[in-house]
This record gives sequence, C-alpha cells and structure tokens, in this order.
Amino acid sequence: MPTRFEAAIRLDIPLEMAKRHGIPSQISNAELDKIEAAPPAWLLQSRSNRTGKKPVWATLTCVVCGREENARPKKWWPEFTFLACDEHDAHELPAEAPGADREFVYGVGTQFFGVVDGHGAADGTGAAAAAS
Repeated sequence: MPTRFEAAIRLDIPLEMAKRHGIPSQISNAELDKIEAAPPAWLLQSRSNRTGKKPVWATLTCVVCGREENARPKKWWPEFTFLACDEHDAHELPAEAPGADREFVYGVGTQFFGVVDGHGAADGTGAAAAAS
C-alpha cells in the first residue's frame, strides 16, 4: 500500500498538497489509480498552473552505490555534475576532468552531497548554472 509520500510522487504534487486535499497516510493502489484516471478539480488546477520550468520531484542517485532518494528540488541547487551519498569519501568519487575546478554542495536531500566540476572560475565558464 503506497504512503502519502509515494502518492505525492506518483501524482507529481508536493506532499503538502497531498495532505491538504485529504490523501490519507496510506492509500490503496486502486484508489490512486482512480485519482489518476479521473483527477479531481484541485489536481487538474494544479497541473494547469505548472510552468514546466521546475519539476515537482527530483530523483537523486548516488554515482558510487546507486542509492536513490526522491526530493523536492531547491532553487539554490546548481546543475550538479553528479551526486553521492554522505557516507562516501572523496577517493570513491569519479575523477574530475583535467583542469576542472571541483566544488562540493552539502545538504542535498537527506543524505547526499552534490559535485560541480567547472572549468576555471577566472574565465567565467564554471558549471554552477542554476538547476531547472
């Protein structure tokens, strides 16, 4: 039986919206199928209001071990070269490209850090562009 969190991901809505509109803490797959087949007015309105610029959910995947987590993307997240779990050490990460400047961004999701490999901060061509 999916949880409210899993239902929010499947419906592509924020968890707060799922709570506000009465999605129970556990919901059957049949009930979730009904909602997807005949979306209520609030869900249709939510979907029509989307600009398409920022996804509601992002799947974070560790490049080292493959662990995954679904999280709401944050405006402050740059465009990551890759993500890794907090438990991994630097020697476990993929090597940076020759001449690249590596930056670490901590606090991504509940258990990840992001890596941004840019090419020369001095020339203004770093890879830390805002995530879409």
